[in-house]
Amino acid sequence: MLIAANKAVSIDYTLTNDAGEVIDSSAGGAPLVYLHGAGNIIIGLERALEGKQAGDELNVAIEPEDAYGEYSAELVATLDRAMFEGVDQLEVGMQFHASGPDGSMQIVTIRDIDGDDVTVDGNHPLAGQRLNFKVKVVKVRDASDEEIAHGHIHGEGGHHH
Repeated sequence: MLIAANKAVSIDYTLTNDAGEVIDSSAGGAPLVYLHGAGNIIIGLERALEGKQAGDELNVAIEPEDAYGEYSAELVATLDRAMFEGVDQLEVGMQFHASGPDGSMQIVTIRDIDGDDVTVDGNHPLAGQRLNFKVKVVKVRDASDEEIAHGHIHGEGGHHH
C-alpha cells in the first residue's frame, strides 16, 4: 500500500540539524504514527513520503520554508516583567501562550531576562533551520472514518482521547 492522503503511516525516524546533532528520534521507542495529508507532520517530510510504502528508507533534507518557516525577527519582543502577572519566578527557556500579531494563539519562549526586561521569541525553536530526516516506513494502512474525521490517528502510536 502506497502512502497517500487518508492513510495511517508509521515511521521510524531520526532528525538531525546540519551540524549532525540529533534533535529528535523514534529510536528506542514506538514509531511515529500520523495521518497523511492532514498536516500532522511538516509539509516537506509529508511530500517526501508521498508514494512510499512499508520498508522504504529515505534520507531527506527539508528547507525551512517546508518545515517551521524562516526565522522572523518580528516575533521577538521585549516585555516588562509585570506582563507575567501571577508568575513568581521567570526563567530563560520558560514557555507561555500568547496572542500573535494576527490574534491567533502562539507559544513564546523566554530568551533573555535583564532586570524587568523580558525578551520573548515567538519563533518555533527550529525556525530557519534545514532539517535532515533519516526515515524508514514501518507500516501503511487505511485510516478509519473516525481518524479521518478527527484529523489524526487513534490508538497505538497515535492520539488517545
